[in-house]
Amino acid sequence: MGFKRGISSLLFIVPVVLGLVPPQKRATCPDGVHSAANAQCCSLFQVRDDLLNNLFENECGDEAHGALRLLFHDAIGFDPKIGGGGADGSIAIFNSTELTFPANAGIDDILDVLGPFLLKWEHVMSPGDFIQFAGVLSLVNCPGAPKVKFAMGRPPPKAASPPNLVPNPFDSVPTILSRFGSVGFSPEEVVALLSSHSVAGADDVDPSIPGTPFDSTPAVFDTQFFVDVQMRGTLFTGTGGNQGEVESAIKGTLRLQSDHELARDSATDCIWQSFVNNQSKMQTEFGAALFKMSLLGQNSASLIDCSDVIPQPLSFTGSATFPPTLSHADVEQACATSSFPNLPTQPGPPLVVPPM
Repeated sequence: MGFKRGISSLLFIVPVVLGLVPPQKRATCPDGVHSAANAQCCSLFQVRDDLLNNLFENECGDEAHGALRLLFHDAIGFDPKIGGGGADGSIAIFNSTELTFPANAGIDDILDVLGPFLLKWEHVMSPGDFIQFAGVLSLVNCPGAPKVKFAMGRPPPKAASPPNLVPNPFDSVPTILSRFGSVGFSPEEVVALLSSHSVAGADDVDPSIPGTPFDSTPAVFDTQFFVDVQMRGTLFTGTGGNQGEVESAIKGTLRLQSDHELARDSATDCIWQSFVNNQSKMQTEFGAALFKMSLLGQNSASLIDCSDVIPQPLSFTGSATFPPTLSHADVEQACATSSFPNLPTQPGPPLVVPPM
């Protein structure tokens, strides 16, 4: 925990800001290997390779899931009325405050792992840039994920985020939509952002089963998440009865109450269903919404477009299915204007998904 005790006293060097529109001619980087649309982005290639190889270890694993969650929890710490710096890195620098917020339970784990890398590259990136960069890179080894844009030049954080800005899994649909709506996100964008749960899981909703995924394919960024949550819940993988959790349809997975209700609420049920087996829609809308989130609280006109430093994520050619022994009869139909898609059922015995 030494990282948490000492980080707030550190000074960070912020890159020179030139603007979002890159020059027309690509710049050859000093290493003689890479080139970038903007020469200011050249320093990011060494950071990128270090994170992919040594933090994420070229896997769509636990550190990748944690870094993506950290991106969200840092960025959503902004409200046009009560303040907050948004995507500014405050969750790392002022962690003694922000980690006390109930919705940030478990964030300390990824901060402990990511912290030494943040310090290592403090001369290249501000905390806000680093957290957003790591979050975008976390998707590179998740098959099916989109390539998400990245902009650099966020100033250092000035203060901790105000409390109660990060949604909880037990919040109602109106509360969640209102929170995101206050920072400019539509219900469609909210559901699109939840695509991240395709490669995510929970450590603290049920502490007896840490690392429990939210869908049956947690190493793949696919639309299976939107199928699994729409299936009728029949079981708890762990103890059950935990705040923010409802019954799941698949042993080894955990279903958040907020996901369950968003899939069934009239404000979002048809949006939810529209992502089922529509990989391109999921990629396009999630990528745009995630980049939009990375700009919360920031002056986008002063940022440098460094998107060409982000590699193309691994491809995915599969499709959504009903889990073994389940079928269309197990779907809890919610959308009133169109039927849930017909999907094939995977062969085999009932599925048991291992922890991440």
